[in-house]
Amino acid sequence: MILSTKKLKLISLFLLTATLSFGQSNTSALLPLPNHIEQVTGKKNFTVTPQTVVKTNLPKQAFCLFELQRILRDRVGQSAIMGGFQASGNSVIELWTEPAIKGEEHYMIEISESKLSIKGSTQKALFYGLKTLDQILLGDVCNTANKQIAPIRIDDEPRYGYRALMLDPARHFLPLEDVKFYIDQMAKYKYNILQLHLTDDQGWRVEIKAHPGLTEIGAFRNPKTGPNGPDNGFYTQEQLKELVRYAADRNIEIIPELDIPGHTVAVLATYPELGCTHTDTIQKEMGKTVDLMLCANNEKVYSVYDDIIKEIAAIFPSSKIHLGGDEAVIEKNWTKCDHCQSLMKQLGYTKESQLMNYFFDKILASVRKYGKEPMLWCELDNIRMPANEYLFDYPKDVTLVTWRAGLTPKCIELTAKHGNSLIMAPGEYAYLDYPQLKGDLPEFNNWGMPVTTLETCYQFDPGYGLPAAQQAHILGISGTLWGEAMKDINRITYMTYPRGLALAEAGWTQMEHRSWDSFKERMYPNLMNLMKQGVFVRVPFEIVPRR
Repeated sequence: MILSTKKLKLISLFLLTATLSFGQSNTSALLPLPNHIEQVTGKKNFTVTPQTVVKTNLPKQAFCLFELQRILRDRVGQSAIMGGFQASGNSVIELWTEPAIKGEEHYMIEISESKLSIKGSTQKALFYGLKTLDQILLGDVCNTANKQIAPIRIDDEPRYGYRALMLDPARHFLPLEDVKFYIDQMAKYKYNILQLHLTDDQGWRVEIKAHPGLTEIGAFRNPKTGPNGPDNGFYTQEQLKELVRYAADRNIEIIPELDIPGHTVAVLATYPELGCTHTDTIQKEMGKTVDLMLCANNEKVYSVYDDIIKEIAAIFPSSKIHLGGDEAVIEKNWTKCDHCQSLMKQLGYTKESQLMNYFFDKILASVRKYGKEPMLWCELDNIRMPANEYLFDYPKDVTLVTWRAGLTPKCIELTAKHGNSLIMAPGEYAYLDYPQLKGDLPEFNNWGMPVTTLETCYQFDPGYGLPAAQQAHILGISGTLWGEAMKDINRITYMTYPRGLALAEAGWTQMEHRSWDSFKERMYPNLMNLMKQGVFVRVPFEIVPRR
């Protein structure tokens, strides 16, 4: 998507007008909204001068120190002098780890005439304090233009410790620099997890040295086009390790996802013998052949995936590996497979869906062997039993992710009873590949998806209004961007923002502090800022105030 200069100017003018229709202050761009803000009145502003010094107990190469200097240069056109542990003076910026502050993401900001102090028990907390400082400067434009910062106190920590977005390079490959660009935007809004969907029917995007054929064949959805997207491409292990380091500097953990036992055409294109007996002769075309699954009764499946999981565990330091487990079209595979039917009889099973227990028992043994914790999509739709009861045999150490529209309340109930942790990604609120407005193309015609407006997204309460005890097992939220209709990073950011701003607030800010009207005011300067930095966003024309 390429916008003309004239159109870009009109959109910028539109956003600027919307921004100016609201008051500008040191809280007018805070997003997600901090959970405790205390305005300080009757006091002089802090001024950034050439003599401003930084007092810190951080190592000299700490990323937070580079981030502080970047913010000062970008917002006020002024650097600060690195004064270190003993720094003092009439204009001091204090960036200080304080172990007594509870919570690894809990930060405190206090701005007075002579000192700007950001404290937290970890560098992660300080990083979030810096992101809030950046937004203070973004919103309070008049003071910022004069290199001044109005006094304020903020004491803030997130509602949830897990705040994720999911990218899908399996469908359309994203070059490494594009993923880094996306990480940069996530970090601004205090997301701390990137789920990377690396394998699906349309592509295998991660180098596995024990099985090079997975990328030699599975990474080329369209062999007639180039090797670096959108249909073709993969990440080497060294590239992924570099990406992990880049994300970690910005307090983002990368969780890899390998989708099994369905969504596996890219694997079967390399190893057709891993499929069910009746599918051996079916031609595997990535993106065209669908509904095929790995065979549940084939020892080579478990051997190959043990190799894969071993290498994935070595690449990603995250404690978790996501293994999909969704949309398994059992009736077209295990029901017709001679090997799977033989296994059913051997185990005394009466339903093919019970083979999922056997399959994942063996796969999860590999996950645990390599020191990782498993994640799966919470799949209830295909295993409903009589009288609206559900078969729920997930091991207790599996973190589940709710996603199917309408089934989230049941997922919350069952996971609470069974003892599983739960991530909230209900399609009706958190699927950012859903169109944002009726007719919004190409997503509106993709997979028959419903519309999820910005306001709908903002109304998401991850706890569903339940008593605290009934939602205590909820770890956080995730916004998903399934990539079949998104061929490049511009379309991905267009689909993410501004709805990703709404989800960021759902994950961070307590419900009692949230307000749709307040969010709309704080959104506009952030959209302007994203556009200035080359991020494609969808301007929400339908909600702009008419005054």
